[in-house]
Amino acid sequence: MKFLVGMAQILVEGGRPEANLGRAEGRIREAGQKGCRLVVLPECLDLGWTDPSAQSLAQPIPGPHSDRLAQAARESGVFVVAGLVERAGDKRYNAAVLIDPSGAIRLVHRKINELDLAHDLYAVGDRLGVAETPLGTLGIDICADNFSDSLAIGHVLARMGAQLVLSPSAWAVEADHDNTREPYGDLWRRSYGELARLYDLTVIGVSNVGRLTAGPWKGRKVIGCSLAVGPGGEILAEGPYGENAEVLVLVEVEPREPIAKGTLVADALRARDYRGP
Repeated sequence: MKFLVGMAQILVEGGRPEANLGRAEGRIREAGQKGCRLVVLPECLDLGWTDPSAQSLAQPIPGPHSDRLAQAARESGVFVVAGLVERAGDKRYNAAVLIDPSGAIRLVHRKINELDLAHDLYAVGDRLGVAETPLGTLGIDICADNFSDSLAIGHVLARMGAQLVLSPSAWAVEADHDNTREPYGDLWRRSYGELARLYDLTVIGVSNVGRLTAGPWKGRKVIGCSLAVGPGGEILAEGPYGENAEVLVLVEVEPREPIAKGTLVADALRARDYRGP
């Protein structure tokens, strides 16, 4: 079954949840109006990645921030994947949710491969999961969970049956980064392509845009370049580069059946020249 996914590359402003959630709601509505069945939004979209406001403004899941996205999903009749900062007891997590068209939260992922500079804000994630939906089996991870040296996370999601891996992200570069001289995105194309080639799945990463105005990377720019890679490593869609490059990118996807189950996965991977664990 083919369907449209909206890659919502929005502006995220540190410590401004009302404005950020408002932009997210607007893109969810727009995606629904354009026929999307699923909308993917950036990492920590409510407060901004590594913004110190997480210490005081992080909310539980479910809670006020996820409730707003759930209402938007329900009103537009779409699935939503979105990154939020989660407060859970005395801990905070860099989290992401999968919300279905009824507004129910189907998955909560907590980022595992968090950069060391963010460990004072976010605890290390403690779960992986997939959800069976009318769109196929969906899995969630977050940004650096897809680094080439942590790709085991994507392997596990694929072994759990994920046909789509959806990855809210915040791709930041130095303020003076020149994209003409050093085009951004090879890291993600390699990692996404590896998973897509081995497992016939689709990986979609969506980054926000804007400046980091506080925290350890204050002054860096977040530059979009959202990316969708399909089975065989085919690039299906890419978002534009730039701190002002807000856009809703539409991409048509067609989930494939998993290559194998259980112990048969190893045989299928060896047939594709994979020699890892």
